[in-house]
Amino acid sequence: MEDKQCILIVDDVEMNRDLLSMMLEEEYRLLEAKDGNEAIAMLEKYGTQIDLLLLDVVMPNMDGFGVLEVMNQRQWIQDIPVIMVSAENGPDYIAKGYDMGVTDYISRPYDGSIVKKRVKNTMMLYTKQKRLQTIIKEELVAKQKNNRVMIDILSTVVEFRNGESGMHVIRVRTIVEILLEAYLEMHPEITMDLEDQILISDAASLHDIGKIVIPEEILNKPGKLTKEEFEVMKTHSARGADMLNSLPMRMESRLLKHAYAICRWHHERWNGGGYPDGLRGDEIPLSAQLVALADVYDALTSKRVYKPAFTHERAIEMILGGECGEFNPDILECLKREESRLEEKIALRSNEDAANVNIVRLSEELLKNKLGQTS
Repeated sequence: MEDKQCILIVDDVEMNRDLLSMMLEEEYRLLEAKDGNEAIAMLEKYGTQIDLLLLDVVMPNMDGFGVLEVMNQRQWIQDIPVIMVSAENGPDYIAKGYDMGVTDYISRPYDGSIVKKRVKNTMMLYTKQKRLQTIIKEELVAKQKNNRVMIDILSTVVEFRNGESGMHVIRVRTIVEILLEAYLEMHPEITMDLEDQILISDAASLHDIGKIVIPEEILNKPGKLTKEEFEVMKTHSARGADMLNSLPMRMESRLLKHAYAICRWHHERWNGGGYPDGLRGDEIPLSAQLVALADVYDALTSKRVYKPAFTHERAIEMILGGECGEFNPDILECLKREESRLEEKIALRSNEDAANVNIVRLSEELLKNKLGQTS
């Protein structure tokens, strides 16, 4: 039974639910809700385990249009098809349902053969769509792995000069990935395709590439930098962006476009107090805003030549308290939302790509050996 596709029947009239159940119970696993509130609770509990909604519209408490509104807000409508079932058949009424994402419409009284056929057709359509999405995602992941090998090696060279572990770039990338997922869930009005989400997290690894031109005595100074030294250090963001901008493929590469924005603007701050351009608010690209917060969090929780590692709790307290500059309030909300499981998620996701982690470690060892031979 658990292998059967699952349908949630939402109708305030028990007899209507029973009629649909009798038509569908042999082929499908069925759940029932008697109003919109119960339907939302079911969707929250089972998520995409539900393969189809049969949704009445005229119901007490929350009607069917209310359910559709929530499904659109939470982007469930993209993954769970909805067939509207109702005795109401006015054209404006039906058009509103389609405008809100309904896949099909079945009128009452029910014709059993039509109900079964339309349910089957909708299931087949969404199954094909999910299969296509899986193929596209697999292709993107394969491309992403190739990108990450080269990005991680290049980033490790920079981090090695900076006296930091190559794991820093992996953790920053992971934190950006986590925060971006939370941000897009909070803002369903923002449409960003999966490839851009992947490219932003990959480009985050290149945020400090400009440090390769900063003198080592400044990069690895154990104490506080002088004003003059700090001004030199600050140039790494613009110089890194200039390096990327000089590459011949920069105009065609989405990865490089994201990397340029991140390199140049990841030290900008929400109130305009950052550098190099003093951007404020949403003048700063979202990708750079995310990297800014991720970079600060990882710097706080990691040991550096000039400081010990702070605990996760202390780092969160410092960021939320404004001790590290001002950040986008919505991104801070994402951090607070993920706070309780952030350490666990970073550790888990950072170690998922074991091959890349090993490449980073290998490149660090090669660098150490090479420097040992030339000293």
